[in-house]
Amino acid sequence: MENRRVVITGIGTINPLGHNVAEYFAALEAGVSGVDLIKGFDCSTNKTKFAAEIKNYNAEDYFERKEARKLDAFTQYALISADEAIKDSGLEEAELDKNRVGVIWGAGIGGINAIYDEITAYAKSESGQPRFSPFFILKMLPNMAAGHISLKYGYKGPGFSTVSACSSSTHSIVAAVDQIRLGRADVMVTGGSEGAVSLVGIGSFNSMMALSTRNDDPKTASRPYDKDRDGFVMGEGGGALIIEELEHAIARGAKIYAEIVGCGVSSDAYHVTAPEPEGEGAAYCMRMALEDAGVAPEAVDYINTHGTSTPLGDLAELKGIQKVFGEHIYDMNISSTKSMTGHLLGGAGAVEVLATVMAISRGVVPPTINIQELDPAIDPRINLTRDVAQKRDVEYALSNTFGFGGQNSTVILRRYHK
Repeated sequence: MENRRVVITGIGTINPLGHNVAEYFAALEAGVSGVDLIKGFDCSTNKTKFAAEIKNYNAEDYFERKEARKLDAFTQYALISADEAIKDSGLEEAELDKNRVGVIWGAGIGGINAIYDEITAYAKSESGQPRFSPFFILKMLPNMAAGHISLKYGYKGPGFSTVSACSSSTHSIVAAVDQIRLGRADVMVTGGSEGAVSLVGIGSFNSMMALSTRNDDPKTASRPYDKDRDGFVMGEGGGALIIEELEHAIARGAKIYAEIVGCGVSSDAYHVTAPEPEGEGAAYCMRMALEDAGVAPEAVDYINTHGTSTPLGDLAELKGIQKVFGEHIYDMNISSTKSMTGHLLGGAGAVEVLATVMAISRGVVPPTINIQELDPAIDPRINLTRDVAQKRDVEYALSNTFGFGGQNSTVILRRYHK
């Protein structure tokens, strides 16, 4: 069976670099760091006192106060991102069979703040009665972002959530592509979000020794591939894509940003947090995506890496890339946009696929900032797009996302051709 072609017709985001796509793309191109000392809560007792927070965020700019109280941050970011993408795609004005429009959304943790707030309030209660908000469960469930998007727009097609830690939103994109390819939907709203920059979120990852503790210089703390990288920097926000069957998009005159031509998923089966050190799982995932796309490794111009700024992860991924691409690794641009956005956990993949869309649609590869001294284990001939965005005619681009549990996901985008 020949797969139906899948194209991207709408994009949206809210993240540490901007409240919309235009702001995000401008900051990526300029190499801006979205990391700073935490302002959203008292973090004086945390080992890490910085993060990539969304700047100047006020939920009541987007939601009625009563509605905002019912939504955890990750669902708010999902709705904001999806709304921009839906408007961008022109879906609101289109004549749609809403039974053929679905929503698949990724969240690695979901309502962690709702859980913390409710249990803390109970623990402090003098009555000892188990009194919880009737919205508690609805705020914490990871699938509620997809549910709220479907409810708001009346989309009745395939709908669920993917949960695979930091791979969640890329897995959601892969799953959404499958629904269109298999003829179960014509249009899908997909992406992911996370809102874990909080006392419990930062504290929990600190206890795992996963976060950078570079409190004296937070803007350079997210430094993938640098010799002195000491962990990732947590970010927050969401990213949304409208993906659509090609003929359906053409029939309604939709603009097309890029085509999704390949998807790969794999598992390391190695360790719950550490990557397989030789990058075998990552390599297999990329090979699957290339095979799915019917593309030779030499055709790929750009890779947006998972690149979290962790000592083990960065090297393992580059080893995996070397296994798949061989000598061609020196001809590609490679970059980690987490150096600017921080790590959005379950929202990371979607926001990074948007950065990959930028590379294709604008011919601008976003940089990796903060490499002050390259890790000596990394071949200096690899073009990590250091410090400054580079203009390049990008035909094929690949985006990697890997999660705790050893769960890997890759998508390949191509510039759209009729």
